[in-house]
Amino acid sequence: MVLPCLDEAAALPWVLGRIPRGWRAIVVDNGSSDGSARIAEAAGALVVREPRRGFGAACHAGLLAAQAEFVCFCDCDASMDPGLLPAFVQEIADGGADLVLGRRRPVGRGAWPPHARVGNLAVARLLRRRTGLRLHDIGPLRAARREALLALAPTDRRSGYPLETVVRAAEAGWRVTEHPVPYHPRTGASKVTGTWRGTWQAVHDMAKVLADLPGGEGGRSR
Repeated sequence: MVLPCLDEAAALPWVLGRIPRGWRAIVVDNGSSDGSARIAEAAGALVVREPRRGFGAACHAGLLAAQAEFVCFCDCDASMDPGLLPAFVQEIADGGADLVLGRRRPVGRGAWPPHARVGNLAVARLLRRRTGLRLHDIGPLRAARREALLALAPTDRRSGYPLETVVRAAEAGWRVTEHPVPYHPRTGASKVTGTWRGTWQAVHDMAKVLADLPGGEGGRSR
């Protein structure tokens, strides 16, 4: 399980305590200054250090470090329960899907700020227009086969990484499903969705990914 991490010392004990028995936690430290890496190592996680800042950079470093047939991704901020992921993997193993995503359902006040929901809705509409997939969320809780993910060869290393993965999967003919998952208020300050500026930057990154991929606006103009 890949856990991209930037200053999540307060949330890590809960997240790592929810990792399914027998699974390996890969915490990708993306430049934390709060001792997150030390906490993860003490809890028995494999810590990978990725100096290049960016959510996509951390996710891809974890994917490269993984060795299992199936790879799952989950944020390190305690907003989602990694204990839900075995059902995602089972669906893939049973042949029901190639990529399974968690559709966030907010639980509790402040779990998903309005501006973040608006941004997510905008990205989902762009995705639907591009691929025809009727998804509602480009959330960080997901599962797929490792070798297949590597073959997609996503290039974005910022907030657009999850979206690029879904687009490339759709264009490769993958079966993509989503399932509702509880989304709790995160522990600590958000690096992305906690502010209008962070949300706008994430949407900008994702829109740029769509434009730059073959068949997008950027691809048609070159």
